[in-house]
Amino acid sequence: MGVTGCGKSTVGKAIAARLGMPFADADDFHSPANVAKMTAGVPLTDEDRVPWLHAIGTWLASQRDTGAVASCSALRRRYRDALRDTAPDVVFVHLHGDRETAYRRVSNRRGHFMPSSLVDSQFDTLEPLEPDERGMVLDMSLPVDELVDQAVGELR
Repeated sequence: MGVTGCGKSTVGKAIAARLGMPFADADDFHSPANVAKMTAGVPLTDEDRVPWLHAIGTWLASQRDTGAVASCSALRRRYRDALRDTAPDVVFVHLHGDRETAYRRVSNRRGHFMPSSLVDSQFDTLEPLEPDERGMVLDMSLPVDELVDQAVGELR
């Protein structure tokens, strides 16, 4: 979990590969209307996110026997609660860092619908993991292999 540009997809794929689990990018679960909205630089509303979160949670729940990894922003507690409603065993790996790094990464990304103009709204929306939520916070500026080592160590 984390803001756009934090490395969710890259780190998530690497964690899934290390653990031998399937991976899903939550971006692939967005409706065409959500993608169009974000492409236009308009932040999604909570109402926009409801079916998207349900779809991700349903996919995670369907992988319960083997385990799975999904990259998902899950910026607010209520979004994480929605995922837990469907997939109660979910554990969050929050890739945390500063706005400047996220902005730089998003600005340098090619072929992605999320514009760098939405980085600030992502940080404004972000609610860190609370003590009663299963998960960990990792520094997104660390090398991918180090992030994977830390995450897998905690998950095991």
